[in-house]
Amino acid sequence: MRDGQAVARWIADAKRITALTGAGISTDSGIPDFRGPNGVWTRNPGAQRLFTLRDYVSDPDIRREAWQIRRAHAAWTARPNAAHYALVDLEATGRLRAVITQNIDGLHQLAGTSEDLVIEVHGSLYEVECLSCGSRFAMSDTLERVAAGDEDPACLRCGGILKAGTISFGQPLVPEVFAKARAAAADCDLFLAAGTSLSVQPVAGLIDVAKQQGAKVVILNAEPTPYDQVADAKLSEPIGSLLPRLVGGSRAASAG
Repeated sequence: MRDGQAVARWIADAKRITALTGAGISTDSGIPDFRGPNGVWTRNPGAQRLFTLRDYVSDPDIRREAWQIRRAHAAWTARPNAAHYALVDLEATGRLRAVITQNIDGLHQLAGTSEDLVIEVHGSLYEVECLSCGSRFAMSDTLERVAAGDEDPACLRCGGILKAGTISFGQPLVPEVFAKARAAAADCDLFLAAGTSLSVQPVAGLIDVAKQQGAKVVILNAEPTPYDQVADAKLSEPIGSLLPRLVGGSRAASAG
């Protein structure tokens, strides 16, 4: 495919690459996405209430259901796939500026991407936060309380409502974290968006930031995105095979 060859060449020639990853990069690891044909919200639109801060705070039943879903989350047994490892290979070339991820599963770090390169704009499933006092706890410890029968565990310090240390609808991004993401988008010559629908702002707007600074923009996603016409290239093949091939092709292009 000519477009794929061109993207491989761009990867080979780039000096600073920033990647933005979404749920689609983790589907091969057994973690379902949200908006795809078999996504969590596609199959059950009502599930969005579990991820909406107002509903979570006001409805104890939603909190109890959310804790059971966290206990059963696929992330606890998931392993990184070839796409995660492709970014590790890219880091080894010394040209990976950052991995901005909308995912909360920790698979980039588990694959071996350096902690200081991963920017988790939507937080991490491995932490729990108190919505009243801001205290943070290990998710594993809180899930032990749920398993022991505490269906809606309260903060051990102030008695406030606990939730996963992730960003829900209606909850602002952490300003310092998004500032790092924005800086990484502005400081690259190739911006690679992989497995994200680019439908959630302000993270999707990082495409505009990169483009305005002169970076080439490549989108790898099976479904159409609002930014397809902005991108310099859009490839729709499965990411688990496509991204490793592009990174491998970039090595061949560099050698050539």
